[in-house]
Amino acid sequence: MVQKYQSPVRVYKHPFELIMAAYERRFPTCPLIPMFVDSDTVNEFRSEDGAIHVIERRCKLDIDAPRLLKKIAGVDYVYFIQKNSLNSRERTLHIEAHNETFSSRVVIREHCCYSVHPENEDWTCFEQSASLDIKSFFGFESTVEKIAMKQYTSNIKKGKEIIEYYLRQLEEEGITFVPRWTPPAVAPSSETSSSCKKQAAALALAVPDPALREGLGSEPLSNPGGAPEPAVGTPDDKLDADYIKRYLGDLTPLQESCLIRLRQWLQETHKGKIPKDEHILRFLRARDFNIDKARETMCQSLTWRKQHQVDYILDTWNPPQVLQDYYAGGWHHHDKDGRPLYVLRLGQMDTKGLVRALGEEALLRYVLSINEEGLRRCEENTKVFGRPISSWTCLVDLEGLNMRHLWRPGVKALLRIIEVVEANYPETLGRLLILRAPRVFPVLWTLVSPFIDDNTRRKFLIYAGNDYQGPGGLLDYIDREIIPDFLSGECMCEVPEGGLVPKSLYRTAEELENEDLKLWTETIYQSASVFKGAPHEILIQIVDASSVITWDFDVCKGDIVFNIYHSKRSPQPPKKDSLGAHSITSPGGNNVQLIDRVWQLGRDYSMVESPLICKEGESVQGSHVTRWPGFYILQWKFHSMPACAATSLPRVDDVLASLQVSSHKCKVMYYTEVIGSEDFRGSMTSLESSHSGFSQLSAATTSSSQSHSSSMISRWRFC
Repeated sequence: MVQKYQSPVRVYKHPFELIMAAYERRFPTCPLIPMFVDSDTVNEFRSEDGAIHVIERRCKLDIDAPRLLKKIAGVDYVYFIQKNSLNSRERTLHIEAHNETFSSRVVIREHCCYSVHPENEDWTCFEQSASLDIKSFFGFESTVEKIAMKQYTSNIKKGKEIIEYYLRQLEEEGITFVPRWTPPAVAPSSETSSSCKKQAAALALAVPDPALREGLGSEPLSNPGGAPEPAVGTPDDKLDADYIKRYLGDLTPLQESCLIRLRQWLQETHKGKIPKDEHILRFLRARDFNIDKARETMCQSLTWRKQHQVDYILDTWNPPQVLQDYYAGGWHHHDKDGRPLYVLRLGQMDTKGLVRALGEEALLRYVLSINEEGLRRCEENTKVFGRPISSWTCLVDLEGLNMRHLWRPGVKALLRIIEVVEANYPETLGRLLILRAPRVFPVLWTLVSPFIDDNTRRKFLIYAGNDYQGPGGLLDYIDREIIPDFLSGECMCEVPEGGLVPKSLYRTAEELENEDLKLWTETIYQSASVFKGAPHEILIQIVDASSVITWDFDVCKGDIVFNIYHSKRSPQPPKKDSLGAHSITSPGGNNVQLIDRVWQLGRDYSMVESPLICKEGESVQGSHVTRWPGFYILQWKFHSMPACAATSLPRVDDVLASLQVSSHKCKVMYYTEVIGSEDFRGSMTSLESSHSGFSQLSAATTSSSQSHSSSMISRWRFC
C-alpha cells in the first residue's frame, strides 16, 4: 500500500531571498539533522541571466534502523537524489527527491515548494508532499514502513526549526536583507553565451528542454521531475499550519496530512460547500485517522444532514411547548477547559410522558437541535478563550431515576437517539459527568452501553450518592461558582425542573405515527435506485426557452453516469400492467424509466450535455440553460467498469471495484428545480432559494459564474 503525506502551508514571515540564504546553509551537511551525513553536487546549471539555478545533489543518509536489518540489506547508508530548481525571477524553489538505494524495492518520492505568500510579498510559504511505496524488502516490509514514517515525520517537525536556526545565524552575522534578483544591465558576451550553451547541452538530463525554455522565459520553471507542482498556498483553498494550531489544536504531521487529504477529496467531489475543518477532524479522530473509514462515515452523515435539512433546524424548527416546559435540560456556562456545559436532569424528567405526548421523532429532532447549538457554542468559545474547543461537557443528574424510566418505548427512543448522535456527531462529547447514580442505574447502563462507541465510553465519569462532592469530583472539572444550586452549589440554574407531563397532552398511537412521518418525510430530496440496465429518469417540461434547470444530487452508493437529453415529444410513462416498451419491469419501486427502447438518439431525442461520471460519495450541484422549449430528461445511469483488453488479464483493482456495487445497484438522492433566466444568479443561489440543504457546517463561499447552454458544476472555494 502506498503511504502518502501532504503538509499544510507553513509560513515564514521573512522575504523569499532571505529564506533561500538560510536554506543553502543546510548543505553539504546539517548538524541539526544527524542522519544527514553528507551531500555531493552531481550536476549544476545557471541560466545566462542568473535567474535560473538548478542543482542536483547526491545525499548520504544514516537511517536509524536496527543493525540486523542493515546487515541483511547489506548497506550502512542510504543515498537520495535531490534536485533543486530555483527561479529567482518568479521567486520559487521546487525540490524533487527520490531514493537511489533499493529503488527497485522501495520507491520514495518527495516534492517541496518555497514560494511567495499570495497576500504578502515579504512572507514565504512552504509546502511538502511525499509518497512511500514498499514493494518488497526481504520480508521486513512492515518494519521498514514504520522506520521510514518515523524518520520522515521526525524530520518534518525539524524543518521549520532548521530554517529559523539559520535565520538567527544570518542575523548574528548582520545579514537581515538579501536583495531580489534583477535582470543584468549588460548583455553577456558571445564567448560567455557560447560557454553557457555548451554547459546547458551537457546538463540536458538534469534540465529537460521544456523546463529550460519555460525557466528562461516569462513563465516559472517547470517541475524537472515531471511531477505536478502544487498550487501556491492561499488562505482560501489550503490550510495554514498556524491556523491549524490556533483553531484545531496540536496535530502530528501525519494527522495534519490526513486532514488535508480528506479535505482535498471533499473539495474535488463535493461540488457544493464542504464541512468546516473542525467537523472533518471530528470524523478523522473518531476513526483513528483512517481516511477511508472517516470518508465513508462522513459522506453518509452529509447525505443524512442534507436529506433531513438538519442544517436549518435551529432556524426553522421551534420545539413544541411541551418540550420547553418538561424537558429538564439546558446550557449552563462552561467547564474549566472552556467547553460549553450542558446540564440534563434525567432523573426529574418524565420520559414516558414526553414520548406519549410528542413521539420518538420529535424527541430526536430536539436532541439534534441541542447538538447543533453545541457546535455553535464550541465555535464561540474557541474565539473567546483563544484555543481550540471542539467538544462540550454534559452533566447528567440521575437523582429521582427509577423503574418508570425503563419503560420499553422510552428506552427504545433513547437507543435511537444514541445511534443517530453517534453516527453524525462523533467526538463532540468531551466529558460526561453522571451524578447521583441510583441502584437502578446499572440496569439502564447495561441496556445502552453496547450502543455507545468505545472512545465515547472512556469519557464517562460516574458518581454514586454524594461522591461527586469529594476529591476527584465535580470541583475538578467545574468552577465552584457555577455549580448548580440543585447540586448544593450557589449558581441559579435555569434548566427546567421537569415533572410529570399531564395525561391530557398524551396523543394516540395513530396521531404520533402521522406526526413522526411528517417530521422526517418533509424533505425536498427524493431517493432512487439505479440498476444495471435500468437507469432512473425524470421528465422536466420547459415552456420558455432560456429557462434554467438546476440540480443537486448525492451518489449514495455505487458509481453513476449523469446525462441530460432533450425531446420535442413527451415520453410515455411505462404501463404498470404490461412490460411495455421497456421489455423489463423496473426492479425498484422508486426507479422510473422514460426513454422508450425504440427511440433512437439523434432522431427521437438529443443529448444536450456531455455525460458526467460521478463516483460513490460525490455531491454534485449544477445547472443548464435551456435553448429550446420541449421536454428535458435527466438520467442517472449505472456506470459499468471499462472492459479489459482481450489480450490482457483483468486488473485486481478493476475486479475489486466491480465487487463494491452488490447486485449491480446504485442509489442517488436528488433535487431539481426550474428557474426563469431573469431570476437565475448562479447555481448556489438558485438552489438556496428552495433550501437545498447546502451544509451549514461550512463557511461562506463564492458563487460561480453563470453558465451558458452548458452544465455548470459548481466549484466553491472554502473560506
